[in-house]
Amino acid sequence: MTNPESTEHDYDVVISGAGLAGSAAAILLARRGARVALLERHSDPESYKVLCSHSITANAHPVLEELGLLPALEKAGALSNRARWYTRWGWIEPKAAPTGPELPYGYNIRRSVLDPLIRSHAARTPGVDLLLGHRVTGLVREDGRTSGVRASTPQGEREIRARLVVGADGKDSAVAKFAEVPVKEYENDRFAYLAYFRNLPLRDGIGHTWFLEPDMAYAFPNDDGVTALAVVPDKKHLPAFREDLEGSFLAFVRALPEAPPVDAAERISKFIGTVNYPLHSRKPTAPGVALIGDAALTSDPLWGVGCGWALETATWLTEAVASAATGRGDLDRSLGAYARKHRRRLTGHQRMAVDFAKSRPFNPGEQLVFAAAARDESLARHMHMFASRLIGPMRFLNPAALAKSWSVNRRYRGAAATGQAEAR
Repeated sequence: MTNPESTEHDYDVVISGAGLAGSAAAILLARRGARVALLERHSDPESYKVLCSHSITANAHPVLEELGLLPALEKAGALSNRARWYTRWGWIEPKAAPTGPELPYGYNIRRSVLDPLIRSHAARTPGVDLLLGHRVTGLVREDGRTSGVRASTPQGEREIRARLVVGADGKDSAVAKFAEVPVKEYENDRFAYLAYFRNLPLRDGIGHTWFLEPDMAYAFPNDDGVTALAVVPDKKHLPAFREDLEGSFLAFVRALPEAPPVDAAERISKFIGTVNYPLHSRKPTAPGVALIGDAALTSDPLWGVGCGWALETATWLTEAVASAATGRGDLDRSLGAYARKHRRRLTGHQRMAVDFAKSRPFNPGEQLVFAAAARDESLARHMHMFASRLIGPMRFLNPAALAKSWSVNRRYRGAAATGQAEAR
C-alpha cells in the first residue's frame, strides 16, 4: 500500500506546467478536494504555446463544459471547428443528418487567448496555488518513489513535497526526464510552417484541410477574424523552402485546390515552423508520477489532436487518482488505472499517426473510406467522428465501414461508367 500518512506533504499534488493539461488537471483535482501546486516556468501569466494547430477537437468538448469554460471561450471569440477536407476524390463535407442531431464540435481559438484564459481560471479555483516562475530542476525521491520536486524560483531554490507529481510540461518533459521514464521516438518525415492572416475568406467560413498525399495543408479560422494557415510538406521540399520561405509558402498555398486568396490577405505574424518534430510516446506513470498531455504522448501536429488530448488526459487522471491523491486510497493502483485508460484510448491513434508521419500516401483501407466519404453523407459523418477523435482507428476502419465504403465506391464507379457510355 502507498500514501503513508506519516509522510509530510506541502500539497497533495504538484503539477509542472500551467498550460492546457496542467491547468485543467489542477482545476479538476482541486474541485475534488486536493491541494494543488501548479508550477509554471514562465513568470508572465500571459505566456502561451506558440507551435500549435490552435484547434480543440470535439472529443474535449465535455471537458471544457465540466471546467465551466464554454461561456468564456465563446466570449473570447472561439469558433466551432467545423471543417471540410480535400482528397483526390473530391471534398469530404460532413453535415448533420436531416433528422439527426448537430454534429459534435470543438473550438478554434489561438493559444495566446486560450492559455491565459484557462490559467487564470485555475488560479481562481480554491485549492490551487499558481506558482509562476517555478521551473522544476529535480525530483525528491524517497523509498524508490517520487515524493515532490525541486524548483528554481524567483526567490531561489525550493523543495515542494506532494503525494503525486504530475508532468504537464510538454514533449520535452523535465518531470519525465528526472523520473527516468523511457521514451519511444518516431521520425516525422514532414515539416511544417504556419502563419496568421486577416481577411482570408474560406468557403462557408469553416476550416479546410488538404490531403495531397503526401503533402498536407490546413486553414483554420480563429478568434478575432484571424486565420491560422499552415503547410505541412514532405521533407524532400525542405531545402527549397529554406531558400525562400515566404515565396515557397505562398506558392504552396496558391497551388491548393480551391486555394484561399492568400495574396489579398494581410499576414500579421512571422512564419512559425518546425523542421524536425518527432512523435514521442512514454509510459504515462511511474511511482509517484503521472504524465499528461504532450509529456505522455506527442503526436503529429498535422492532425491537430494535442489540445483535445491534453484536456482529456487531465480528466482521465483526475477520475483515476483524485481520492488516492488526497490520502483516501492506493495511489499506485490508481495510477495503474490511469495508465491502462491512456493506453486503451490513445495507442491506436498514435500508431496510425506514426505510420502516416512516414509521409506516405493513403493505404488501401484509407483510400477506400476517404473516397467513399467524399461521395456519401453518412460516411462523411463517420469521417468527422474520427477526425474529432470521438472514435478510434479500429472503429473508423471496422468491417462494416469498409463494406459500406466498398459498396458506395462500386455504385459510384458503376454510375460513372454508365454516364460515359451514354455520353458516347
